Amino acid sequence: MTPARQLQLASAVAVAGALVLLSVFLGAATALVWSGWSEAERSTALVLLDGRGAQVMLAVVVLLVFAGAVAQPLLRRWVLATAQLREQAQVLLTSDVQRQLAVPGGAGSVRALAGTINDLVGQRDKLRRDIATEVAQASRGIAQERNRLAALMSELTQSVVVCNLDGRVLLYNNRARVQFRALSDAPTLAGGAELIGLGRSIYNVFDRKLVAHALDSVQQRLARGAAHPTAQFVTTTRSGQLLRAMMTAVRGVAEPPAAGAEGGSTASAEAPPLTGFVLMLDNITREYEQESARERGLHGLTEQSRASLANLQAAVEMLDDEGLEPAMRERFLGVVRDETQAMSRRINDLAAQSAQGLATRWPLEEMLGADFVQAALLRIQAQGSARCSASEVDSALWLKLDSFSLLQALAYLAVRLQDEYAVKSLQLRLSAADEQRARLDLVWGGQAMSTETVMGWEMDAISTGQESTLLTVRDVVQRHGGEFWFERDRVRHQAFFRFLLPLAPSAAAEPMETAESRPEFYDFDLFAGAQSSHALDDSRLVDLSYTIFDTETTGLDPAGGDEIIQIGATRLVGGKLRKGESFDQLVDPRRDIPAVTIPIHGITPDMVAGKPTIAKVLPAFHAYAHDTVLVAHNAAFDMRFLQLKEASTGVKFEQPVLDTLLLSAVVHPNQDSHRLEAIAERFDVTVIGRHTALGDALVTAEVFQKLVPLLAELGIHTLGEARAAAQKTYYARLKY
Repeated sequence: MTPARQLQLASAVAVAGALVLLSVFLGAATALVWSGWSEAERSTALVLLDGRGAQVMLAVVVLLVFAGAVAQPLLRRWVLATAQLREQAQVLLTSDVQRQLAVPGGAGSVRALAGTINDLVGQRDKLRRDIATEVAQASRGIAQERNRLAALMSELTQSVVVCNLDGRVLLYNNRARVQFRALSDAPTLAGGAELIGLGRSIYNVFDRKLVAHALDSVQQRLARGAAHPTAQFVTTTRSGQLLRAMMTAVRGVAEPPAAGAEGGSTASAEAPPLTGFVLMLDNITREYEQESARERGLHGLTEQSRASLANLQAAVEMLDDEGLEPAMRERFLGVVRDETQAMSRRINDLAAQSAQGLATRWPLEEMLGADFVQAALLRIQAQGSARCSASEVDSALWLKLDSFSLLQALAYLAVRLQDEYAVKSLQLRLSAADEQRARLDLVWGGQAMSTETVMGWEMDAISTGQESTLLTVRDVVQRHGGEFWFERDRVRHQAFFRFLLPLAPSAAAEPMETAESRPEFYDFDLFAGAQSSHALDDSRLVDLSYTIFDTETTGLDPAGGDEIIQIGATRLVGGKLRKGESFDQLVDPRRDIPAVTIPIHGITPDMVAGKPTIAKVLPAFHAYAHDTVLVAHNAAFDMRFLQLKEASTGVKFEQPVLDTLLLSAVVHPNQDSHRLEAIAERFDVTVIGRHTALGDALVTAEVFQKLVPLLAELGIHTLGEARAAAQKTYYARLKY
């Protein structure tokens, strides 16, 4: 029984005792007046009702009433204050919360005890800081290697995903997130957060059997002694794109040889276990389409040439006839000319397509156009004495190019202009030509040149100073699948060389997301955290993955027509909060937002106008929360809104749900409040963005992290135990 219940019971007993005694006294007096008692019975009652007996009885009643009135504040000052102090001290003991204990209304000795505990906590925090400093110094080298790996993975231009043996994502880089977003067959919401995430299953993207087959192949090659086995497969995404995946194994640390092995031989040591796999992904849709087009071209050329050759052969045989009439001879000569020209056109078209294919297959990189112009300025100025500047550069353009060869071509042209035409000033311009190409101009003022000179420069091998290459300007242009020409601007008295260059595809040109610090898209600790095959209720709380979410609504009556206007969520995987994988989406409620609610959540009708409806947002959120446990504060309220949309959206949330309000009542039954702000204050959690869906979700996530060790102190370790304990609290009776 909690101290609060003891306090209520003691007060109730005192008052009840007083009422019983008073009832006995009044009953005896009434009996004397109205009953037909005998003389002996009357004399006994008179003893109770004489002056002294009545005084004693009334004194006892007064004492009981006084005890009932005084017991409650006394017990509150001692018993309840002590219980609250114990709960707050337990928070400091089981978590890294750093704050001072306070017991408002407690007795002086209880407050003195709180001060002593605060002193001990201060000493403990100092020791923790000293230990943390030592650990940080000892692990600085490891952290540096980890940061290098994180930087490398973040900047790779190839998509990389690392999984454990259960297919759970342990690492992915930004390129993988951008690529998955581009491959989705439906419009992505909340920045594509529902497509990939740490702890999520790769089988949401790839067929399980396909990945399992490749993994079996890798394991078989490992068993045969291969040092670095790989497997490759091609699959089709839901949007019809072709992905080529290269799989390689991730192996653990080999067990040391058994003690007593002869000569310390490593032959007895077991091979390192397989702990996961790496997938390197390439979108080969365009490559496949180009290859198919080339094959169709070759097939068409073969079939059409076979028919043309048959016609030519027949015509030649007829022309060998010396007695052929002139009109007929002319007719067969026409057949020869037509078929020869047709074959020539087909061969030229195929040759042009092949050249274009070779040019586009050259490895080109995506580069911000403004960055390339800046690099070109430095290169040109380093090669000669001419001044070079940039003008009219579109800073939003992303180019797909071989920057090294193109810089060589520009520097070569600039040097020839300086040496042969005494050009002292050059300019670079960059602008969009159309949706697929950009214009890059090398501009100068003064003397122009002939077309023959330009063609000669275009065909000469590139050479600048002591550097030379076999490439020509035309080769560089063909490598980019572009165009090059010379042009005069008579109005400005200028001339320029113009390059037409390919723009980077929109998906690739999308800028990388930035934050104050590099986002964590990796967690190697998850290698040891594979999901077991047991029911979730038997799983430990520390082993599960969570989606902590919150909703903002037009009002508090889900059954009365109020609607969701924002959903915010974050992930908790491997005990770590993944803020970089948050879900934050405004929703068009298709109804008015009451003016009285706007100061609370700050969402105006203009902010949700044109946003996706709940019919589109809810499936995306369902995909984001797939295969995780849902967590919310006062979850019954948020879940009621989701449940009422099951019929209209076809989306049903069937995963387990935990409520931080109920869990707080489990671990702190004596606290006066279990509002989110009050719990956050107890746990020293900073509240930022209160009454925004994502802000509340982040606060709830940090609170839940603090609750898990406190539940463990109570012997609550599994999901089933947490749910059962939560349902026993008073707050579990609330319905919406």
